[in-house]
Amino acid sequence: MGAQRADELRQGPARAERPRLARRRSGPLPRRAGRRAGVIDALETAERAVAAAEADEAEAVVLAERSGFARFAGSEVHQPTLVEDVSVSLRLVVDGRVGVAATNDLADEGLRRLARRAAESAASAPAEESFPGLAEPAPLPTVSGYDADTAALEPDDQARLAAAAIDAATLPTYGYFTSGVTRVAVVSSHGVRAEQTLTDATALVLTAGDETSGYAELTSWRAGEVDPAAVAREAEETARRTHGARPLEPGPYAAVLERYALAELLLYFSYDSLGALGLLEERGYFTGRLGERVFDPRISIADDALDPAGLPKAFDFEGVPKRRVDLVEAGVARGVVWDRETAARAGDGHVSTGHSPAPLEREWGPLPTALSVAGGEAASPEELAGLVGDGIYVTRLHYLSVVDPREGVITGMTRDGTFRIRNGRLAEPLVNLRFTVSVPKLLSEVPGLTREPIVTNLNDFYGARYPFGVLAPALATAHFNVTGTGSGPGI
Repeated sequence: MGAQRADELRQGPARAERPRLARRRSGPLPRRAGRRAGVIDALETAERAVAAAEADEAEAVVLAERSGFARFAGSEVHQPTLVEDVSVSLRLVVDGRVGVAATNDLADEGLRRLARRAAESAASAPAEESFPGLAEPAPLPTVSGYDADTAALEPDDQARLAAAAIDAATLPTYGYFTSGVTRVAVVSSHGVRAEQTLTDATALVLTAGDETSGYAELTSWRAGEVDPAAVAREAEETARRTHGARPLEPGPYAAVLERYALAELLLYFSYDSLGALGLLEERGYFTGRLGERVFDPRISIADDALDPAGLPKAFDFEGVPKRRVDLVEAGVARGVVWDRETAARAGDGHVSTGHSPAPLEREWGPLPTALSVAGGEAASPEELAGLVGDGIYVTRLHYLSVVDPREGVITGMTRDGTFRIRNGRLAEPLVNLRFTVSVPKLLSEVPGLTREPIVTNLNDFYGARYPFGVLAPALATAHFNVTGTGSGPGI
């Protein structure tokens, strides 16, 4: 599914001795009788949708989920929800014209109506001379990404895990625990039959008191690796250090960015610069720069949906196999992600890398949804502060906006844990800061990165559940431009 804006809540670090959010050892969750993961047979539903179509070519995509949220505010669970949803998208090709329609009516007549609407859409569409046709079947990679214990979690389990976060903190807590199972299927008249079942779980906590706030989050496709209590403890320790926040004179600073801040910046940078459509339309930073050194040699970035450390996927929304794509190697721009349409448009031997977006989001073009930044040698973000010496420490970002996509310029605010770095150590807390940075300049001089990239969730959960995120370490940079100050910590 196309990239979405990240949730307004992300993480916050503090002292070196604070409990870190390293993943706990994977283990079974408590089980009770009567649990179920009631997700429909997506493959069979997609086959029925294709059978209902009368067209030269037909392709159905089914996205089904069963998920739950236990939201909490003021240290009380206040909004437990259970979502059981399914959507069917049907793409038809009639005389070179392409039409798309969607429904959540799975009855036979509902699928026939879907086919009629897609045919009407095709009839009114202009002919697409560059349309490469539907994908042909291809062997799919074997990936992980499904955990039976996570799929079996019920609303009372999610409420119990949310309560563990609440009980671990003494300050008022806000956030959620969520888990879900998602089933994706792609079937076409060309013989594509692809299906995958995914799980994911996220604990997100914001602790806030009088002019204080701290944030933490942890995500995995195994709920047993997500410890809500540890997430809450980290958020609270950050919050307690933010009391008495001071303003900061605008100007250029060296900085340490926690993984949440780096993941958010890369997400926004990727919209224009790491997908093939931005490259072809010459609106991204990589336009004319492939093969050139664009970042510090310490920076290597890939899109790798096959990595079990992330949120693995086997295929895209055309049923094309996912593959690892090296975007930046040792600071050199190597490539972008492609779908079949942009590859056909570019010619010159380009092929899809397995990055077709969802049927109703194809105008965005292919985008990376499994970004991975290689780690460095630092044992902790605090060690990175030692490399910076004098600067600022940024936990997370929000309210981001792309100012100049061609130059990779992004503006936004810091939030929930911004600190001064003095003599290589975290010093006084700072108010939320307005910044404007060139991502290429920020990544042009990188004194260090932490060793272990950790996945940061970037699904806002407002649309269909399709887990994705960025594997990122914390990073030290010589270039972070503060342009103003905002309010102090708190909510």
